[in-house]
Parts: sequence; structure tokens; C-alpha cells
Amino acid sequence: MTRVVSVDTVYDNPNNLVDLFEQSVAKYPDNRLFGTKNQASGQYEWVTYRYVADRVDHLRGALKKLGLSKGDKVGVILHNCTEWFVCEQAVHGLGGVLVPMYLQELPKVIEYIVKDAEVKFLFVAHAGVYEKVKEFKNSIPTLKEIFLVFGEGDHALPALEETGRKNPAPSIKPHWSDLANIVYTSGTTGDPKGVMLSHGSLTLCARSGVDGFSLDETMHVVAILPWAHVFGLAADLHDYIHCGGGIAFAESVDKLIQNFQEVKPTGLSVVPRIVNKVYDTIMQGVAADPVKKQFFDAAVAEAVKNRDLPEKTKEFKDYDALVFSQVRNVFGGNLKFFVTGSALIKPEIALFFKDIGQPTFDGYGLTETGPTVSMNSPKYGNKYGTVGTVDKNMRVVIDKSRVGEDSLDGEIIVYGPHVMMGYHNKPQQTAEVMMPDKWNGFPGIRTGDRGWLDEEGFLHITGRFKDEYKLANGKYVHPEGIENEAKLLRWILNIMLYGDGKDYNVAIVVPDFAMLQADPKIKPLLKDTLEASLKEKALTDYLSGEIITYLRKTYGGYEVPQKFLFIADDFTVDNGMLTQTMKLKRPFVLKKYQELLLSLYKD
Repeated sequence: MTRVVSVDTVYDNPNNLVDLFEQSVAKYPDNRLFGTKNQASGQYEWVTYRYVADRVDHLRGALKKLGLSKGDKVGVILHNCTEWFVCEQAVHGLGGVLVPMYLQELPKVIEYIVKDAEVKFLFVAHAGVYEKVKEFKNSIPTLKEIFLVFGEGDHALPALEETGRKNPAPSIKPHWSDLANIVYTSGTTGDPKGVMLSHGSLTLCARSGVDGFSLDETMHVVAILPWAHVFGLAADLHDYIHCGGGIAFAESVDKLIQNFQEVKPTGLSVVPRIVNKVYDTIMQGVAADPVKKQFFDAAVAEAVKNRDLPEKTKEFKDYDALVFSQVRNVFGGNLKFFVTGSALIKPEIALFFKDIGQPTFDGYGLTETGPTVSMNSPKYGNKYGTVGTVDKNMRVVIDKSRVGEDSLDGEIIVYGPHVMMGYHNKPQQTAEVMMPDKWNGFPGIRTGDRGWLDEEGFLHITGRFKDEYKLANGKYVHPEGIENEAKLLRWILNIMLYGDGKDYNVAIVVPDFAMLQADPKIKPLLKDTLEASLKEKALTDYLSGEIITYLRKTYGGYEVPQKFLFIADDFTVDNGMLTQTMKLKRPFVLKKYQELLLSLYKD
């Protein structure tokens, strides 16, 4: 539960990201920090805290010589790598502000961010990115120079580090209230907003993660989530640096299982979609062999019986050694937990992983809260179907003014030291979300999310006000939860509900052709391509029926879509239908498909 905290007591040392790193360097100089797969040898190669600290010192010296001053903004367009952190820490060590961007971001979005954030120096991964941004120097007055991280010449990172080695500059220790990073939101409905996060916010979030999961210097993670997103920034990078642990870089989503077995992580931070895919892979492998499936089902049934027993039965121990140990080996054999965010894992999937010794822990947060608001954890309890208890430094209030006092849920309002400083250059949008009052000296923010707190203090998420709409019968629909539930059908790649002001819901569905082909009931209905298959009424009728039947198990009849538009073109970042964090850009999808959706209502 929330404890009494105040501005005077909460910011214990470390309270800034420079001290966070430098204290770990002092404690664990020879510990492994970053692991990168060497493509030539096929092995992970690790560098130590001391090695990374030396590189940080050198780059900081170069940036000082170039004229980087306190408050200046530095952009990075990089994948997760050692150099990403070297840039962040060198910038912070001079009181500068980091502006991270996605490597695959659209050039027009990068240009907007560089201009809006008033970036002075820009680090880009390689020549391919440089070609996309090189002209920005002519159109953005604040941008003085662009540097290549992986390249050669005077404007490449190795040359800068050599300059800094000859021109050392000691680090400054920012105040907890100083601006550390500007993290741009996805922009699902318009231009991205630059969320200003202080050193105190980001450091406290790291300390919360280490506390809740009892992380220490023996722990290591495979970093999957991009550090341009605040979940990955906190849960992987800053958490594991604070505890002295190690961080290995995932090669790609396709190679995750291989990377898990190579690194043998003790913890993972993921979005539920990854957990669901692993679960589906396990179940498909089992289903392919009837004898194996019978044995596996018996093992799972025994695990369910043992779920709450302090002492496991001999039968369970036998099944654990023969069956569940093989599942755990998929993750390397040492995994203690999954930390998940962005959506809830379906309870039956979460319970399956718990039963086999790979527990999942759902949490909740926003870019605007650095991100931690609440979390399930080994230390503070794990209640499936919730996003955990409120962080010990934070306060959550449920505002029922938009739904009525007799409602169980309402808008989640968050107060505390994790809350952002505001949106960069957007005073009006800042005023719309920030609360007029404070709690113990800390700011508050309207999240736009619906939820409620149970009597044990666990937070339940029920929807999002921004995405909700009202049917003609006056019933409100929260589409995101229904869409996430539908995507648990393994052959649905993407789905979007529609029905604002209509008599009933309809939906756009993008099927996964490979998964359709793998289903023996569906395969006879398919043609050579997905596009050709979706012209077959027998197939679309079957898929429609499956979705409706599945969703009716969880949702009311008015919430379940009644008709469907099946399309072969997936929603992607490149076609503008998804953000970099895979969130739907609903206005963009509607712009392209609204006429086809409206045609579903004509009969």
C-alpha cells in the first residue's frame, strides 16, 4: 500500500542517472554489463562496467570540447547497443538532455522531433540513417552536427572518443529535478508529444524495479524492448544497471528463443504478445503428437492440482523433471520471471507459466509516469488479472466524475515523483492532463485510463476513455480490451473494432496466413494466397463464427462485433497504421477503410 512520502524524503541517493551508473561502476567494476552477439563467432561477447565507464568518460570529454552545456538536447537514433548507453550517460554527465528515437522511425517524424526538441547534436546508427537526416542541418537552426555511431572519419564515434580521451571532463551530478530525457509518445492521433522526464523520476522507477524483484548483481536480462520506449528504458537498462546486473542484446524477434538459450537470462521484460507466441509455439508442438499431448495434458492437470500446495506431490515432481523442465529450457533454464506491460496476459496463460515455474508479473504505467505506476512483483504480491499494487512512492485516485458515483471504476489519476514535468513546447496539452492540486508536494496526472482498486490494493484496468465510443443503444465500448482478447486467437495478426453511433460493432481483421494453414480445420478452405482465400465465403463465415464464439465467452453481446471486414494487408509502421510501439493509429486505419466498414451496415 502507499506509504507517506514527501519531496523531502523520497529522493535518497542515487537520485540522478549519473550517480545511478557511477555508483554501480564503483561497486561492480569487473561485472559483465553489456553482451553483444558476435556474428562471426556466433558467441555473445561481454564488456564490463569499467570498460563502459571509460568510454563514457571519453565521449563526455569530446562533447564538452564541442560545447555541450547543461540543458542542451542530444538526439540518438540507434538500436539497443553499448553505444546507446554511452551516449545517454555522456550527455547526462554534462547536464544535457537525451532525446531517444526509434531506428525505424519515419523521416518526417524524426524531423518533427529534432525540431520540436531543439536538438543540438544528433547521433545516428550508420550511413543509411545519415542519408535520411543529413539535410536537417539546413532546415533546423538548432542542429549543429550529426555523428555516425558505426562509421569512420572525424564525425564518427571512435574519433570523438579519441578526442575526449585527450580532453577529459569530469561529470557533473544533476539535481533530481533536472530534465533528463524527452521521450516522445507514439502519436496515435496526431503529432508525437515530448514527455519531459526528470532524473528523479527515471532513477526512482529503476529503484522500484530493483526493490520489487529483488534484483542483484547476479541477474541478467535479454533486452528485447527498444530503449526509445520508456518501458524498455526502465525495466531493462536502468533497472539492471542499478543492481549491477548484465544486459544482453536480442538479435531479433525471430531469434529470441535462440538468444534465450545462449544467454540463459534470469529475467525478461516483454509485451504479452511475445508470451502468447511462445505459449502458442509450445501448444502447437505438443498437439502435433497425440501421445505427447496426452502425457503433457496429464502433467498440466497435475500442476493445477498442486498450484497452491506448499509441498508438491511426487507425481508433480516427476512431471516437472520430465515435461516442465523442457519448457523452462526454452528460456535457457534460469528464468525467474517475466515482467510484462502494455496489456494484460490472459489469466489462463499466466497461470500455465506460473504452474510450470516461469511466473509472469503484469504492471502498469505510462510514458508520462516514467513509467511505473503499479506492478505485481515477488515482493509485493501477484494477483492475476490485475496490474499489481500501487508503487510505494505513488498514489492512485479513481475519479468517477465521468461515469457516475455508482460505478465501480473511473478514470485513474496518478500522483507522485514519477509523474512527468510536462509536454515539451505544449502548454495547452500539458494543462489538459496535469492535475491542479498536488499530493505531498508531488504533481498529479489524468491517465485517460479506466480502472478500480480492490480491497487488497490491487489495480484493475477496465478500458481507455480516449478510445471508447458509444453505440446507438447508449452502451459504451472499450475496444482495446476486446481487440487484445481476439488476438489470442493465434490466426489473428491484427484487429480493429468500429461502431461509434451504430447499432452494433463490426471489425477489420488481418489473418495470419501461416497460422491458417497450420489449422487442420481451416486448411481445406484456403487457396494459394491469403488474398485469394479471403474471397471465399466459406472461409470468412467460418472465421467470423470462431471470433464471435470466442469473444462471447468474455464479453457482452453488444460488445462482440457482428460482422467482419477481412483484409490481407497487415497494419504496419511503414504504412502508417501502427506506431513504433505497435499501437493502432485508429484515425489512419479509418481513413483508409471507413467506406468498407460502413458497407457492413447496409444489409
